[in-house]
Amino acid sequence: MQTSQYEAVKVAMKQDATGYVLTLRIHPDEVPEEILRDFVGARYQVVMVRLDSDDQPLKREPNYVQLAGMLCKNQQFYKFLVSLGHIFDEDEKEATEWMRAELGVKSRKELEHNKDAIKRLLQINQDFQSWNQNA
Repeated sequence: MQTSQYEAVKVAMKQDATGYVLTLRIHPDEVPEEILRDFVGARYQVVMVRLDSDDQPLKREPNYVQLAGMLCKNQQFYKFLVSLGHIFDEDEKEATEWMRAELGVKSRKELEHNKDAIKRLLQINQDFQSWNQNA
């Protein structure tokens, strides 16, 4: 397998009916020739690493508040909870109420510092991801 490596800068992002469209700017001296020759619509496997100001991979802290919110807006997550009998209706309100009760928090904001709730959230997410792969 031949790979290409170059630096790119994100310049735009939009969403259409089939997914997200990411626009990257590549310096003219770094554009791999094979990409220039490939047809529009060619498929690629992409691996990207964000760089910090020292050109080192950026170390990101996990955002558990965001993870909990994304799960509670995910229709597949609703199906997961219904399949386990945790909620009856596939909707965000029930999923959110269940999540707060399950994590023992009044607000997702508590996930910034509540280690027990974070541990439980990660287990819920792992169980959901396993279920989702087999669904």
